[in-house]
Amino acid sequence: MKVITLFIIIFCALAFAMDKPAYILYNAKGKKVDYDKMINRLSKADVVLFGELHNNALVHWLQQQVVKDLQKQNRSLVLGAEMFEADDQLIVNEYLNGLIEARHLESEAKVWDNYATDYKPLIDFAKQHNYPFIATNIPRRYASLVSREGLQALDSLLPEAQSYIAPLPVEVDLELPSYQNMLEMMQGHGNSGHSGMNGENMVNAQAIKDATMAHFIQQNLQENSTFVHFNGSYHSDRFEGIYWYLKELKPDLDIVIISSVEQEDISSWDERWENVADYIISIPADMTKTY
Repeated sequence: MKVITLFIIIFCALAFAMDKPAYILYNAKGKKVDYDKMINRLSKADVVLFGELHNNALVHWLQQQVVKDLQKQNRSLVLGAEMFEADDQLIVNEYLNGLIEARHLESEAKVWDNYATDYKPLIDFAKQHNYPFIATNIPRRYASLVSREGLQALDSLLPEAQSYIAPLPVEVDLELPSYQNMLEMMQGHGNSGHSGMNGENMVNAQAIKDATMAHFIQQNLQENSTFVHFNGSYHSDRFEGIYWYLKELKPDLDIVIISSVEQEDISSWDERWENVADYIISIPADMTKTY
């Protein structure tokens, strides 16, 4: 009798979990995908661009699960993130190598406000398993310079400063739909009211981030390893942004994109997400936020 009761309890718990899933994984065409099959695919890629919603608790949990499960596949990993700027690489390396304490990294690198909950677990995973962790983003002061004065302003930087940026000059294809949409949105909001800024400069600031992240990913690829990069979804959605620059640098790279989206009813495929990425994580809109 006790065995039957236990079985009923377990069955009910599983049924409830199936009725209220925390997320559903889709492919680019809206077909539901098994998580383990995704991991198997990721383990064969040169680069995984994991597009996140910065404040979504479930996405950050899944990022941890993905790197743990890739590690179980005996796949060597390199990790990297938009959330760390290239001029902080020395500090990151000193932490990974045990030369400085966590408090030094947190006080001296430009960590994000949600670092402790959302990114520290990833960098500590890299430290534990002796994986590189690459600070891929352009220093924000230089992106800000581009947004004010345009790409040509980067030419005036000292050589050491330019070493934290993709090699100049950087090509920007303003016809890419993501950049076009950004430009149209800014023009629609009349951003000329912002002193010293214009729409094209703002798009170029976005592009220099994408180009720089792609540059440092490409620079730190290792043979028979997968580089897992964490970035806002908008930096890799629709196979543009970082993806576009990586393909310009190395066309034969095998790159897999994950995108994170929120919707009211995750059980119903939303055609807005078609071809956004290789894998789309659909998350309830009321999922817990980290900030």
